[in-house]
Amino acid sequence: MSNKTRVETITLPPRNFRVATPKGKDIVVGQGHDLALIAGPCVIDSKELIQETARQLADISQRLGIGLIFKSSYEKDNRGSEKNWRGPMAEDGLKILAGVRKEFGLPVLTDVHRHEDIPMVAEHVDVLQIPAYMCQQTSLVIACGETGLPVNIKKGQFLAPEGMGGAVSKMHSTGNKNVLLTERGACFGYNRLVADMRSIPVMQELGAPVCFDATHVVRLYGISSADPAGGEPRFVPHLILAAVAAGCDALFIETHPRPMEAKCDAASQLQLKNFENMVKMAMNVRRAIGSPENVGQFTPAHR
Repeated sequence: MSNKTRVETITLPPRNFRVATPKGKDIVVGQGHDLALIAGPCVIDSKELIQETARQLADISQRLGIGLIFKSSYEKDNRGSEKNWRGPMAEDGLKILAGVRKEFGLPVLTDVHRHEDIPMVAEHVDVLQIPAYMCQQTSLVIACGETGLPVNIKKGQFLAPEGMGGAVSKMHSTGNKNVLLTERGACFGYNRLVADMRSIPVMQELGAPVCFDATHVVRLYGISSADPAGGEPRFVPHLILAAVAAGCDALFIETHPRPMEAKCDAASQLQLKNFENMVKMAMNVRRAIGSPENVGQFTPAHR
């Protein structure tokens, strides 16, 4: 007689991701804490664009009472063509991000692509982000961990969610356990990504909070992001609300006041004018489930 048993519930382990803010009040993501946001334009188009967006996001964050980490990349090194805008690069871009911290009091996050750039980047930002394509780069993950800063590691499109256990282990080997994992879709057929909501609890079981990125999932690869056909942003709300219902700890939303003028991912970023209502909807779903732990335990939220 088989001694195998069916498992119908999930018990999530303790998991926390803590980010210090310029205002002195930490943003904590994970067990026992509210939904949080990582948001901003994909790449730094200009100082003026970043200031405009950061001002509105800071106002929304304060108005809704939700923790927000400002995100934008000073460099995008994985563009489809060498002719595409890669960003203002480190010297100018990091100054712009530091200005967001100073003027608006928001903690900032940016991608880092090269081991040698890490010390300089770490001096200007609050969170380091490892791009999805580089999540298995051992030297990069370890070097980011050794800074002591919080690190967001985006799951590669080529990995099963349990495969991110390697990245978590590499981070922990440095003594730095302040790690967040971000789901941004998996390869599915040609040029499209699919979001498997099971990846959220699977990665949470690795002991790290999980963030969900809806705006990259809707990119249609092989079509320029400058072409409106290069993305399906109409599905961003559906994906965000599904991820919150599945128990994600945070949301990653690239947003731009005029998306089709953006120099990167124009076809997929959420229009900034829709950002506040989108977040309100997500917060309502979070209140409905109560906490991510309740989802896997069939526990109704208190009302």
